[in-house]
Amino acid sequence: MNMRERLAKKLGRAISEASDLDIYYALLSIIQELSKEKENPGSKKKLYYISAEFLVGKLLSNNLINLGLYDEVKDILRENGKSISAVEEIEPEPSLGNGGLGRLAACFLDSISTLGFAGDGIGLNYHLGLFKQKFKNRLQTEIPNPWIEDQGWLEKTDVTYSVTFGGLTVRSRMYDIAVTGYNSITNKLHLFDIETVDEGIVDHGIQFDKEDIAHNLTLFLYPDDSDESGRLLRIYQQYFMVSNGARLILDECVGRGCSLYDLPEYAVIQINDTHPTMVIPELIRLLAERGMELDTAIDIVSRTCAYTNHTILAEALEKWPLAYLKKVVPQLVPIIEILDDKVRRKYEEERVAIIGRDDTVHMANIDIHYGFSVNGVASLHTEILKENELNHFYRIYPEKFNNKTNGITFRRWLLHCNPLLCGMLDAVIGKGYRTDAGHLEKLLDLQGDEGVLSRLVEIKKENKKSLCHYLSEIQGAALNPDSIFDIQIKRLHEYKRQQMNALYVIHKYLEIKSGKLPATPITVIFGAKAAPAYTIAKDIIHLILCLQDIVNQDPEVNPYLQVVMVENYNITKAEKLIPACDISEQISLASKEASGTGNMKFMLNGAVTLGTEDGANVEIHELVGDDNIFIFGASSDEVISHYKKADYISKEFYEKDKMTRAAVDFITSPEMLSIGRKENLERLKKELLNKDWFMTLLDFKKYVEKKEEALTAYEDKKAWAQKMLVNIAKAGYFSSDRTIEEYNKEIWKLKKVHH
Repeated sequence: MNMRERLAKKLGRAISEASDLDIYYALLSIIQELSKEKENPGSKKKLYYISAEFLVGKLLSNNLINLGLYDEVKDILRENGKSISAVEEIEPEPSLGNGGLGRLAACFLDSISTLGFAGDGIGLNYHLGLFKQKFKNRLQTEIPNPWIEDQGWLEKTDVTYSVTFGGLTVRSRMYDIAVTGYNSITNKLHLFDIETVDEGIVDHGIQFDKEDIAHNLTLFLYPDDSDESGRLLRIYQQYFMVSNGARLILDECVGRGCSLYDLPEYAVIQINDTHPTMVIPELIRLLAERGMELDTAIDIVSRTCAYTNHTILAEALEKWPLAYLKKVVPQLVPIIEILDDKVRRKYEEERVAIIGRDDTVHMANIDIHYGFSVNGVASLHTEILKENELNHFYRIYPEKFNNKTNGITFRRWLLHCNPLLCGMLDAVIGKGYRTDAGHLEKLLDLQGDEGVLSRLVEIKKENKKSLCHYLSEIQGAALNPDSIFDIQIKRLHEYKRQQMNALYVIHKYLEIKSGKLPATPITVIFGAKAAPAYTIAKDIIHLILCLQDIVNQDPEVNPYLQVVMVENYNITKAEKLIPACDISEQISLASKEASGTGNMKFMLNGAVTLGTEDGANVEIHELVGDDNIFIFGASSDEVISHYKKADYISKEFYEKDKMTRAAVDFITSPEMLSIGRKENLERLKKELLNKDWFMTLLDFKKYVEKKEEALTAYEDKKAWAQKMLVNIAKAGYFSSDRTIEEYNKEIWKLKKVHH
């Protein structure tokens, strides 16, 4: 049966007479049937990727692309007076992640299936996600973000377990989302939930009783941990995830013929950051419960688990008070104490102990001692781990450390979100890049081709027009498509330095007011959510929203400069923003961004990076060369040295530079205070002058100079188009397919399954 007949049969009437909603449900059902036919037939050894987040994005189009049906369905709908984008709009975006960590996990699952490896994700089925961001009185407010529908991608399974905490037992249930590979096999994302969860206990935004575990366990991703009950809830969530995951893994391996003594031949478990660390003591406990000697169990688990470190920020390497673990997971405490004792007998250095002198359990230390691999996610990040942050471990286990530079799936970040560019690439270099991203290099032969260069410029212009239309529809923003689109979209965190970009906006505003006009107008676009309890991050959003009003409502300024903050930034919005970007802002403080993956998506879509020598920017710089990127700022060595010596004083930069002073002072100027909240603006200014932990003022002057250089370079249209071309051509290295091939070759050692 062809697709047209299949769709008509599902609908039970002519396609032209069906509603978009009917078509959406019919396609959902067809995709689920087709992806089942391609289910991984099974292999002896399997990967289990455990992560607190999987930011999968909308799945309809992604699955149609992977099943090779997207163009056909698009045409069938068009012939019947329907549009695929209208059908796509109906789908809710699953709220299962927050930022790069979760998006990476989703790209990895896509690539694992595409490459034909047996590998499933394991996580939690959050009902209300992180939160939905709403702007009210120029402030971020949070409301729940429900996404689960009666008929959706989640498939209820018969797998249930009983999970015991200190003083409470809950019954879990596993739900699956099919993960289709591109012209390849289907794996699964397993999400655990409890039947007793109650969305009704949420009131006033995202407030709820954090102690009512039986009703709140899977409500939210990263519940507010600014109080003890919030921190305990995170431990409940993490244990619930790994306890279910560990049992599923053992059950599946036994089902494939594993004796448990040969577990490493049947399973490899990738621990994505420290959230799933408790899978190590939990597996040891379960093996001992099944009659295995404790030392044997420890040895087997240590040869089964591998750890990915995503950060060098101390606050992101989790540490839990032992008292909390005694309360929530008393059954794990004796095992963690034994693991710590083994370490202490072997090594004298306090920093490598698992339980610190202050009775705090260091999760990353468990992963490093009792896993067989530790990887960073960009070459600079891995070097910093080895030389600085984890050097005390690197000296003990040099053989465990390795680098796996992050990647993105080109299916979503090119085929789906930039069809115009794909059409051009298909025509000039063939379709090979869709399965082997290295083929993009063929573009380099066309650097002098006027036709190709002018087409690139046209495509960018079309994508900018589409974005203008979209932003006008969703939030009434009227933008100029002939301006330079300068975009910074990512989680809001001081180390990512949205505040530095905001200071630039102030600087530019003051320049325009004084009569110094830019050659081409500039539109600065932000998109970011701040963690609900992260006060300064919310102050930065307040600053940006105030600037948006001041700049856009000033008739002297708005023909030359516009500012827009996209509300509730998510994957769906990223898919519209990224193809329209001219200048990609990657301005984290050097040594702080492990990798970044937004930088790769922008590059792939022909944006030019303005950034520090940080994370994967280093590798982008190496690939595209000095002429096709704009790099500024202190190096990671200089930054690390400032932290060690504690010799950076932001006020000195403020006092000695007039431009910096003018920009910082504007935060509490009469114009700002007339529309902004004094408390928030004064607190932010004070933070910049007295603390500035992420050294905004250290790099601000260099940032302004480099951004001006980029804006000037944009004026030479042909030279800029060549920069775009080189960036697209060199983006192939950042395919998650390449990353996964490396993980497999050096860590997982799985055999490809052919369906």
